[in-house]
Amino acid sequence: MELNGMPATIEQVRSLALTNYGHFTSMLVEDGQVRGLSLHLERLARDCRQLFDVELDIDRVRRHVRHALADAPQKTVVRVTVYDPALDLGTIGADANPHILVTTRAAATKSPTPLHLQAVSYRRENPAVKHIGLFGVLQRRRAAQREGFDDVLLLNPDGSISEIATSNIGFVRNGQIIWPRSECLAGTTMTLLQQALDEPVVSESLTLSDLSQMEASFATNAATGVRSIVAVDAQQWASDHKVVCELGALYQDIPTEAV
Repeated sequence: MELNGMPATIEQVRSLALTNYGHFTSMLVEDGQVRGLSLHLERLARDCRQLFDVELDIDRVRRHVRHALADAPQKTVVRVTVYDPALDLGTIGADANPHILVTTRAAATKSPTPLHLQAVSYRRENPAVKHIGLFGVLQRRRAAQREGFDDVLLLNPDGSISEIATSNIGFVRNGQIIWPRSECLAGTTMTLLQQALDEPVVSESLTLSDLSQMEASFATNAATGVRSIVAVDAQQWASDHKVVCELGALYQDIPTEAV
């Protein structure tokens, strides 16, 4: 855990627990390479402007990530969190001086297992921003896991499908990929796939009643790539649908960028 390229102290990171105001991105780094690195950096810059009214130095972010990776495994999940340790509950409106916290963890070596989702009514605050306010989705994920599910599928107040707690969701209908049309966090993996696909991007407003028309479902996330979804509540699908498998292979073929 490094803050601005130096080992972080408890005092420096305590505001993440006490104030909890900031944003982040997580990426899978393999041998110093990242799929969609430019998208991750663009997200950091965009969210920094929105939350702090400050232009983020992207080259500085890359330097700090490279430094943190010096002794990391070849396959590592890197999280870059942007926050200002000086801001607290009483001074949140002050001019900000965002700091860059880089944390690393070894990436999973096994392929992720298919997901069984529980549908819940919940809309993340400011869903287009990858902010660190995760209490709502984690509370619902915890409740779902204690009932035997893996994660939650979030539904808007009108019942339309938006996203998974920390991933995007897609469906296959008549061999075509369908994305839910909803305000959500447009993930880097979803965006890369949309750019790589030959067919036009199709998005529709979907509800749970539409799921019976779908042949398959999948989740996209920067740390795990494309992951099969085998069920939402009682609606079930096969875990090895041809289109989902092809989508996973397509993602693996997307060129990487050096950190």
